[in-house]
Amino acid sequence: MTHPVVTEAPVVRADSRPVRSGPKLRWILLAVGLTAALALPWFVYPPVAMDIVSLALFAIALDILLGYTGLLSFGHAAFWGSSAYVTGLIATHYGVPFPVAVLGGAVFAMILALPIGYVSVRRSGIYFAMVTLAFAQMVYFIGYRWSDLTGGENGLQGVPRTFFGIELIETESFYFYYAALPILLLGMWAAWRIVHSPFGRVLVAIRDNSQRARALGYEVEKYKVIAFVLSAGLTGLAGGVFAINHGFVALTELHWSTSGEVVLMTVLGGIGTLWGGTVGAFLNVMLADYLASSGFHGIDLVTGTVFVLVVLLFRRGIWGTVRGQWLARRQRSRDTK
Repeated sequence: MTHPVVTEAPVVRADSRPVRSGPKLRWILLAVGLTAALALPWFVYPPVAMDIVSLALFAIALDILLGYTGLLSFGHAAFWGSSAYVTGLIATHYGVPFPVAVLGGAVFAMILALPIGYVSVRRSGIYFAMVTLAFAQMVYFIGYRWSDLTGGENGLQGVPRTFFGIELIETESFYFYYAALPILLLGMWAAWRIVHSPFGRVLVAIRDNSQRARALGYEVEKYKVIAFVLSAGLTGLAGGVFAINHGFVALTELHWSTSGEVVLMTVLGGIGTLWGGTVGAFLNVMLADYLASSGFHGIDLVTGTVFVLVVLLFRRGIWGTVRGQWLARRQRSRDTK
């Protein structure tokens, strides 16, 4: 008989029951998140707002592996970038509406992730990270050398925003944001369903003690591969929208530094929380955009310093620390009654 495993560690005391965030709080957070997503292009330049939401889904997809399965991937740029290229190629050569092109890119990312995941999950820890990095660099090399298809160093240019002939969406970034937002929100909902399903609880069990999970009868490698492919698919959705948003796909989308950037976002917000990826993406993009618009050239220096400070001061990330303190306060309040 298997035992249920919670997807987020509750705050506990030896003489009390654990306190968890209730459904009321989840609905409040959902309402706040949806309101923020809908209002974002009114306060932020629409293409930047689209980047924030795309990278938020990217970080959430990575968190399925890092926070819930315990696998640190340094190769997710392969799925982000390959989906961006495939999305751009489909949109350019076939003229289909961009949601169809984005879906095609996501499917390609999942197909690519299947053999990579099958080989990679047989290793763990730093070895898993290095194997995924090696595969990502192979994909980067293919993108660089296959210049007839990808444009090589020049990138893939002129990616259209075709959307059933609706001119406002195809030409105005503000309206495109609201046309593409449902795709990303659907991806975030899918991530939430994954980690809060029985499948997600098994992933957490594997993260906490893979040997015990195997002893209980779970095929650990199989679950890891499925999680890897699902994570790649959600990453592909985000990468495809990113490509359509910019109308251009650069070779840097396949570079290992893109994988490092999304790991930074996930850790910055707090791993194993999902919301943390959104917070990390928002802070990272807004900080980089502010520094770039002010003419500052040492953006990596500043973002690296912020990352170090957050790791030192917020050991569970910004969102993870705030959530932990709030639950601890609720626990103390209940215990005093």
